[in-house]
Amino acid sequence: MTVDLITLLAFVPAALALILTPGNDMLFCMAQGMRSGPRAGIAASVGVSTGGMIHATLAGLGLGVLIQSFPWVFGAIRWGGVAYLLYLAWKTLNSPLTAGDAPKTRAGRAFRDGMLVNLSNPKVILFFLAFIPQFVDPTKSVLAQFLILGGVLCAGAVVINGMVGAFAGRLGRALTENARLEVFLRRVTAGLFAGLAARIGWEAARG
Repeated sequence: MTVDLITLLAFVPAALALILTPGNDMLFCMAQGMRSGPRAGIAASVGVSTGGMIHATLAGLGLGVLIQSFPWVFGAIRWGGVAYLLYLAWKTLNSPLTAGDAPKTRAGRAFRDGMLVNLSNPKVILFFLAFIPQFVDPTKSVLAQFLILGGVLCAGAVVINGMVGAFAGRLGRALTENARLEVFLRRVTAGLFAGLAARIGWEAARG
């Protein structure tokens, strides 16, 4: 067995604790759910976790060596993520919602956006490089272990972030029944995206 049962039993609670800690991915799923409903929130969570699996695969293949050799790659990806989040904030703020005919983000688009937001955060791959190796047996296939443990982590994230997105979707529908609250909803959702951009930008500026 590539990952033995004892290691897996030790990994699961540690992974669960990390998933339950609010972060950029959870906030993104919440924002998508508030604006476009449960399906978009859940699709965003699947997209986020798909991005996580790509990070896990790249980490297992040794992309961390590339980032360490060329630090500018890390910075470029990070600032790209800031720009994309600001674009989402601007688009949300300028896309009015109505009670009966809201221009919603389709599930496929929410999936894509979630994946791009996750992939544009280089800290995710650094997290995989720092966290997963603690549970890896170097005498076995490292890539296979990264994929299995990363899969467990991402599957849990789909469930937790999906629940957050679905709950936010119900809240969003209730808010759009009132014209003033509709404006409030747009501002809050755009604020979440802008806040994520500011957070990543601040971390990038600090190095």
